[in-house]
Amino acid sequence: MVNGMNPSHGGDIFRIAKQRGWDWRDVLDFSANINPLAPAPGVPAAILAAMDRIRHYPDPEPVAISELLSKQWGVSTSQILLGNGATELLHFFARIRPELPVTLVVPTFSEFHRAFPNAAMARWDDFEAWPTSGFVALTNPNNPTGKLARADLEDWLLSTSHPVMVDESFLDFTDSPSVLRLNRPDLFVLRSLTKFYAIPGLRVGALVGGEQEISALRRFREPWQVNVLAEAAAIASLQDTDHAVRSRCFVQQERPWLMAQLTKFPGVAVEPSCVNFLYARLDYDAAPLCAFLLERKILLRNCSLWTGFEQPSVRLAVRTREENTRLLDAWSEFRCDS
Repeated sequence: MVNGMNPSHGGDIFRIAKQRGWDWRDVLDFSANINPLAPAPGVPAAILAAMDRIRHYPDPEPVAISELLSKQWGVSTSQILLGNGATELLHFFARIRPELPVTLVVPTFSEFHRAFPNAAMARWDDFEAWPTSGFVALTNPNNPTGKLARADLEDWLLSTSHPVMVDESFLDFTDSPSVLRLNRPDLFVLRSLTKFYAIPGLRVGALVGGEQEISALRRFREPWQVNVLAEAAAIASLQDTDHAVRSRCFVQQERPWLMAQLTKFPGVAVEPSCVNFLYARLDYDAAPLCAFLLERKILLRNCSLWTGFEQPSVRLAVRTREENTRLLDAWSEFRCDS
């Protein structure tokens, strides 16, 4: 077991740009892992079409999104709880249903440490040490490494009798199946609709579980968690299956190219990834590198103090070829001994 807390995360482009007096459009954000192909083409029009609705309250729960997700994920709408992003749902769950003891499989998304500040921790790479009781939470694919859990994760989930939460926020970037198919009542699956569909500023997420478990949570749920513009954008995104296929294919093609280029830099070891970001271990302090790139208006995620996985490292998103080349050109000018 390991203990600690590192609640920070990336994607802070507006604050940084304001502090520096920059136009945020000039800043290249590799610290946030968002679909590099941007939202589906129909999203802006869908948002504009929904503008007339902002004078009215949204549905207490966005039924249309639930129906689309029900068909896509093969679960009942009564098993889906929608919210203002996966993070909001995570904190709601932690507040309404406190579990003792809680174990986080680390490294994991920083907000899990904020939601469960007193949790014990088990290492991601020490599968045999994962607890067999209490409440266990993990991310799959893992954040920040981009790796899928070992092949027998489903066997472990079926062999345990305690509640488990699996954060699958980046699963849409892969061809891997969701653990939703196990249909365990006390298995909770957290999904983000903003990373793959590139609408993080609008905030839409889903928590999926057994019908009775979700019904119990719904009784404590505040209404109107998804606004009408976010609802319109999410519906347009989910309906554009061609854009989803293009996005997945693009990342799968661009990721190995970017990885190959990064491994040419001295002191950089890039971990294999199955998603839209890469985790790179460094033979030098990551802070000077991040500061060097920041001066060139490029943001990286410094992961050196990531709880339970402390080592000099950075995480970077897979973006377009032009943007990736800009990062590589700037990084190539960095001297770790300067």
